Amino acid sequence: MATWNSRGLRGSALEEYINITNEKYAECGLALIQKVPTPITPIKIDKDSRHITLAYFDQKSTVDYIGAVQGIPVCFDAKECHTDTFPLQNIHPHQVAFMERFERQEGVSFLVIHYTGRDEFYYLRHEKLMEFWNRAQEGGRKSFRYEELEPGFFMRQKNGLFIPYLDMLQKDLETRG
Repeated sequence: MATWNSRGLRGSALEEYINITNEKYAECGLALIQKVPTPITPIKIDKDSRHITLAYFDQKSTVDYIGAVQGIPVCFDAKECHTDTFPLQNIHPHQVAFMERFERQEGVSFLVIHYTGRDEFYYLRHEKLMEFWNRAQEGGRKSFRYEELEPGFFMRQKNGLFIPYLDMLQKDLETRG
């Protein structure tokens, strides 16, 4: 069971960029996407400050974000990668299962990956994720390399948006036919 304090602030900068982007999308009436809170059970609470200092996650979470874009259900997870090789162990089987079920309900799921060493943001389409995931499940490579990514799905800062994922969502929808 994972403890809350062992995770530190991993991914917090990426999530902050996404939160700012989501606020701008909401202000413009383009999307309503919210951060999914992870339920925790407090174990230790500092008596003076009344802050939680140790906690356990109650249950496996689904994805980091969920909502709707112009009537289209959307869910995605935010991941960071410090090298050019992304280990699939950073994606949990229950997350992939949730995203698969979400897609079957005609929603769109994807990952936003921050390649921190390159300071690049990438939109990993569900279909491409499943290609990598299934390869690993069949005994193949347990990671994917930067070179395997689709060049057209890298995101560049635009109009004050750190992570303009709606442009990539539109492109993703166009590839689905």
